[in-house]
Amino acid sequence: MSDTTAADSTLHAAAGEVDPKLLEILVCPVTRDTLAFDKDKQELISKAARLAYPVRDGIPIMLPEEARELTDEEAGA
Repeated sequence: MSDTTAADSTLHAAAGEVDPKLLEILVCPVTRDTLAFDKDKQELISKAARLAYPVRDGIPIMLPEEARELTDEEAGA
């Protein structure tokens, strides 16, 4: 990893964001579908699985047992 890439990742984490390049490759471990980042709640959202994976200190926790279930409103039902 280059110094620039490491600095960019640190900057994103400090700003409460997930690195866009990381978001492009992450998928829901349950459905293998894409994820959306909710900056306010610091969660990665899988509408297909109706799960929200927490992001702690800029690190996505991609364990289904750590995810919370989305409400009907959040899931867009």
